[in-house]
Amino acid sequence: MGNAHKLSATAVKNAKASDRAYSMSDGRGLQILIKPNGSKLWRYNYRFDGKQKTMPLGNYPDVSLAEARTALQNARNERARGVDPMQARKAAKLARSDADTFEAVAREWHAQEAPAWSAGHGERIMRRMERDVFPWIGSRPIGDVTAPELLTTLRRIVDRGATETAHRAKSNCGQVFRYAVATGRAERDPSADLRGALPSVKPKSLASVKEPEAVGALLRAIDAYECHLSTRCALKLAPLVFVRPGELRAAEWAEFDLDRAEWRIAAHRMKGRQTHIVPLSEQAIAILREIEPLTGRDRYVFPSIRGKGRPMSNNTLNAALRKMGYTKDEMTAHGFRSIASTLLNEQGWKPDAIERQLAHAESNSVRAAYNYAEHLAERREMMQAWANYLDRLREGKADRVVPLRTAAS
Repeated sequence: MGNAHKLSATAVKNAKASDRAYSMSDGRGLQILIKPNGSKLWRYNYRFDGKQKTMPLGNYPDVSLAEARTALQNARNERARGVDPMQARKAAKLARSDADTFEAVAREWHAQEAPAWSAGHGERIMRRMERDVFPWIGSRPIGDVTAPELLTTLRRIVDRGATETAHRAKSNCGQVFRYAVATGRAERDPSADLRGALPSVKPKSLASVKEPEAVGALLRAIDAYECHLSTRCALKLAPLVFVRPGELRAAEWAEFDLDRAEWRIAAHRMKGRQTHIVPLSEQAIAILREIEPLTGRDRYVFPSIRGKGRPMSNNTLNAALRKMGYTKDEMTAHGFRSIASTLLNEQGWKPDAIERQLAHAESNSVRAAYNYAEHLAERREMMQAWANYLDRLREGKADRVVPLRTAAS
């Protein structure tokens, strides 16, 4: 069986020290590290949000082989729920030692909410807290934190030029304070008193070219760009499907049905946590067929060049655009969504169909649970017409392109 254990209690007991530390594996990430001084430490090696981590599980013989396996299973259960087991243990430890500090309550709130978020979103929130909030008010009893104290913390973020991050941190702190109120550890949310206290963030759309002639030039630049096949195919596919960059770079072959011309992205990979259907144009299928011989036996359509066990880096496409001569103020990988949204709306496609294809969050949660296939027939038509339109832009025929909706009708 795949989960069969490799170690025995006798083997662990008889393991001798060497002049160098070495590990013995029990499978499923559980290892025991034998140090030159003879000490033996249980460890769980795992990946979370694409990062390799090692979680200590205790020293042998204080923790037996059976107890280490139980601890391993508990940690794996946390991962299955979308929670980093090391973060969960840290939160539990803080809760036992000092349950009413801001940091303890924040970690408890984070552990509760994390299963509903993408791993990346949850990690960004915790990283923001650990870098910008915990060092200043983390050890304070949460019920004692005042609005001026919180404002001083947030202004440190503004002072380094990260005003938008300060607003996000304020929002997260407000969620923590409201959780503390609900659990009886604070009387009110002081962040509510800070309305207007931080500088406003100037709204800006993610950079992208918008004029049809400029889009055509971008497509030609992509075609001429010399790079690894995986990167080139991802760049060519991006404008045809206009999904979020993270959804594209982590695309898995299991999600595609090329015979049905369909890509179904699982709910846990989507920002809105709803299954998303991407109808595939003939041009999109041709690109996937091109890369299939290279990566079709792997998990990821666009694997990292550093190893097939993980997806393409989140910076690969933006780095390629920079090498093609596009600055971050001109074009980003996210900008393909803006291009599609702008031009499809200008050309008369139904806004509901465009919004559904962009997978923008549905405000009505009940409706959202049933609408992942909404407008699918029209979206199939739209996606093929969009691909044909991009071909004409690539050929420099932008001035002779009639609105898609008229042409499709």
